[in-house]
Amino acid sequence: MAAFTSYVENILQELADHPERRVLTTSEGRDITAAEFHDSVHRTAAELAGRGIGRGHTVSMLSGNRPEALTARYAVNLLGARIVLLYEGQAPETQARVVESAETVLLLVGPESAKPAAELLAHLDGAAPDVLLLAPGGPGDFAGLDAEDLTAAAAARPSGRTVESAARPDDDWCVRYTGGTTGVPKGIQMAHRPYAQAVAYPFASAGDPPRLLVCTSLAHLAGQLSDMTLAAGGSIVLQDGFDAGAVLAAVARERITHMWLLPPLLYHLLDHPDLAATDLSSLTRITYGGCPASPSRLRQGLDVLGPVLYGWYGQSEALLLTEMSPEEHGRTGQGGQITVGRPVPGVTVEIRDEDGHRLPPDTGGEVYVRSEGMMTGYWKKPELTAQVIRDGWVRTGDVGYLDDAGYLYLMDRVKDMIIVVGGHVYPGELEDLLHTHPDVAHCAVFGVRTADEVEEVHVAVVPAPGRTVDPAAITAFVVTHKGAMYAPRGVHQVDTIPLTSVGKPDKKRLKAEVGEG
Repeated sequence: MAAFTSYVENILQELADHPERRVLTTSEGRDITAAEFHDSVHRTAAELAGRGIGRGHTVSMLSGNRPEALTARYAVNLLGARIVLLYEGQAPETQARVVESAETVLLLVGPESAKPAAELLAHLDGAAPDVLLLAPGGPGDFAGLDAEDLTAAAAARPSGRTVESAARPDDDWCVRYTGGTTGVPKGIQMAHRPYAQAVAYPFASAGDPPRLLVCTSLAHLAGQLSDMTLAAGGSIVLQDGFDAGAVLAAVARERITHMWLLPPLLYHLLDHPDLAATDLSSLTRITYGGCPASPSRLRQGLDVLGPVLYGWYGQSEALLLTEMSPEEHGRTGQGGQITVGRPVPGVTVEIRDEDGHRLPPDTGGEVYVRSEGMMTGYWKKPELTAQVIRDGWVRTGDVGYLDDAGYLYLMDRVKDMIIVVGGHVYPGELEDLLHTHPDVAHCAVFGVRTADEVEEVHVAVVPAPGRTVDPAAITAFVVTHKGAMYAPRGVHQVDTIPLTSVGKPDKKRLKAEVGEG
């Protein structure tokens, strides 16, 4: 049996093979070479091992987009411990429940996250884990956190020594907590073997070598793309967060070839006044996904940016499932829907009915997938695991259909459908239609429950530049194209669609502020 090589080992080997290459550029413009980064991972791993961290332990981390966040994650995984990446913007009480659920023994905190970390610790019911700061540059007032600096302690260790990997194929590399605004979110266990395969996925047109701009949180998909970029011999430019003007400037200044954006962020980029005057000639790929995208806005993106848009559909439970190339954006299905592409190698997709029976092409049902990247299960939730994993297949909870050529089309989430008098309304389907209206720049469809426990369709609309929203006209447009069942009971003009901490439309907030108000 061949020896297992983890994703961290593959990245470290690539760094060791090209020590002089710059691999990281910080948000302040500081360059870090492969040799420096390689050394920092091993020193950090040695320091954590000296503090007792190893296989079976959980390390949680709350940090912004800093090199130390990548260094610490690689060090934790090299030692065979699992990582839990806490999300900025999550409520401190929710973060506390995650830390407790995952049996965290060590909490790593970036200095920019010290205040929310202190609030998190105050919400813990039991004993707090040890805390270490990722705070290069000396001591400071970090929201009263009484913690040592892991970065400084690691830097004091001898250089040139290596730490052997303790990771085994079936060990968790991470537990990714997702969903759940109340109580404890569900933790998705991801093992080392499938993640090592995912990191080796050859994504097309990302650059040779790729130069990735990270402008969304490293705790999310930008972190996985960073791993893929470094494993492919590329480099990363870090930004603290998304700002459309700063992104455009960085693409031109740093000769960026690739970046990841959620669709709402892509729209912000397309609407920015600096776009036309910015040199984007280095940019060969924008990967987007994470939530439904507007077909009309994607066509605009291809017209303005060129053939650089690659759509990804995936889930934390099964990683990447389908991919759509720029040329495939013109492929449409029923009602003008665009496809999300065809399954990537190692993935099989089926559409099934409520009884789990496979459905023929062009027939809508729940999307089931079988993937080499599927989760081990939900952390300490065997009953929920059994509901989602059926005979080696993952129930995605998404509604969609396959055409005769094997292209997948998504209609909506099973749980997101709005149950109205007369049937079901899928928000994504209605959003696709509304994005074709000339008065609509962006919109979000959500259900509001009345005092009689009846759901009604509501729409929040950001008007197109120079336009205003006429609720009666929008309603008539919907009725003409979709029928009276889809007619919104409320059309609300808003300045912007609020986003969750992961960059998706925050429909719960809209429901509270717009619909119920």
